[in-house]
Amino acid sequence: AGSTRQPQAQTMTITMSAGDWLTLLGNFLALSLMSIGGVITTLPDMHRTLVNEHHWLTDSQFNASVALAQAAPGPNVLFVALMGWHVGLNAGGGMAAGWPAWATSLLGVMVSMLGILLPSTILTFAAARWGHQNRERRAVRAFKQGLAPVVIALLIATGWILTLGHGTELAHWPLWLLSAVAAVVVWRTRLHLLWLLVAGAVLGWFGWV
Repeated sequence: AGSTRQPQAQTMTITMSAGDWLTLLGNFLALSLMSIGGVITTLPDMHRTLVNEHHWLTDSQFNASVALAQAAPGPNVLFVALMGWHVGLNAGGGMAAGWPAWATSLLGVMVSMLGILLPSTILTFAAARWGHQNRERRAVRAFKQGLAPVVIALLIATGWILTLGHGTELAHWPLWLLSAVAAVVVWRTRLHLLWLLVAGAVLGWFGWV
């Protein structure tokens, strides 16, 4: 079954069938097994599924979920909970709908978090035990070294998707410049990421990006 939407400036109203909820769960179950280097590396595929393909989230909701989770203390997997929350909120008719929207929001959180945590947790536990027992094998060492470029490429793709979500027109050049500067700073310095988040928030507050 599909879902329909009525987009507004910052939110939307969608219809989620039982099949849609199962699709959402299955998507996160699959992404859980692809989260090499952390769940943040699966953002491009999340954007493709949640925003482009099924239209369960707006670009602004998607980016806000990531930004809030990264700025808040705790594991970065929290952005998945926020995405599930927004999907449920959209399915429930928005905040104005009252408690039914809160109920579907909590359902969205539970579905998304169960999907993203269950497979990777089981696999990590089993693989960590096996890898520790066989850590001196050449194949194990080669596998660990080979994952490094994969993680780097996935992180670059994540940054690309988040930047594109704010616009690709020439008028958005300050945002592209800020993204490039932030990437260089992370690459060449040991400056804490929180300072970059603060700088981005200040620039956004004054409307410079």
